[in-house]
Amino acid sequence: MKAAVLYANEDIRYTDYETPETKPGTVKVRVRAAGICGSDVPRVLYNGAHYYPIVLGHEFAGDVVEVGEGVKGIKEGDVVSAAPLLPCMKCADCQNGNFSLCSHYGFIGSRQQGGFADYVVLPEVNAVKYSGSIPYEQAAMFEPSTVALHGLFCNGYSGGECAAVIGCGTIGIFTLQWAKIFGAKTLVALDIDDGRLSLAKRMGADAVINTKEPGFEKKVAEITDGKGFKYVFEAAGNPATVHTAYKIAGNKSHICCIGTPHAPLSFTPPEWENMNRKEFTLTGSWMSYSAPFPGREWELTAHYFATGQLKFDPGFIFRKYAMSEAAEAFSCFHHPENVHGKIMLVNS
Repeated sequence: MKAAVLYANEDIRYTDYETPETKPGTVKVRVRAAGICGSDVPRVLYNGAHYYPIVLGHEFAGDVVEVGEGVKGIKEGDVVSAAPLLPCMKCADCQNGNFSLCSHYGFIGSRQQGGFADYVVLPEVNAVKYSGSIPYEQAAMFEPSTVALHGLFCNGYSGGECAAVIGCGTIGIFTLQWAKIFGAKTLVALDIDDGRLSLAKRMGADAVINTKEPGFEKKVAEITDGKGFKYVFEAAGNPATVHTAYKIAGNKSHICCIGTPHAPLSFTPPEWENMNRKEFTLTGSWMSYSAPFPGREWELTAHYFATGQLKFDPGFIFRKYAMSEAAEAFSCFHHPENVHGKIMLVNS
């Protein structure tokens, strides 16, 4: 088969690669669309791969073309997305259903062959069936949707309250949609990019705030009657947005950091006192799994994608490339400020 193979830092080539074999309990998938995740970028551009050569790609969808012995829940012709985590199922965290915290996990697309290829083989349990009415490009976004929903679960989210999402990239927009589906009283999106804020408005935000504009805190006070937000989701992974989360959170609120900062993060004594005085709860969120594996995050994404309540917008996708153009696609990330949305690799 053909695959986009990473041989060294910034050396990704579309070339011949051994086709994976279907084994008992697994299914072979013909990959139709695969998204480039932010975590793939350092693997390709900044010496971040676990080993070389490697086929990356953990956000993908396609057609089942072969099933292994013992597979009962999936058949040839089904369309599936991939839950890429391969938990050990033996450690204490796995035994407690906290698969995202597994200490001995594998991962499709970073620790073993992923979806930047013609074919990939998955354990049956990792192949998530979905409605054939859903386009491949949308189904390739299962994983970021589940990451967003996992953040809601980690944050103890419930409806009927004012909620804010800071950072309107792919995961931020899915976070916003999930908060809407589960009944936010008022839902506000914050970003520094007007284009992303326009997308947030289309996807269900009741109000949008550009945090580059002076006095944005006054708008927060007007929307929340001076109380601040009950639930805040930080989805940008930027030190500035974490500080913003502290500012706009209300008393006894809940803040969840879904984004992963890649720069040092520090707080002044007044900022730390702000957390003490508000007595807010701060939590992290990692990956997207629950029991029974892969979890309700994946089940609910399939359901709400099928009903149309979890929406897909052309604005999600910045650019599409043929799989053979993977090197060109990754070169876009030399200037990440110019990438506004998901870059998708597609097989014909």
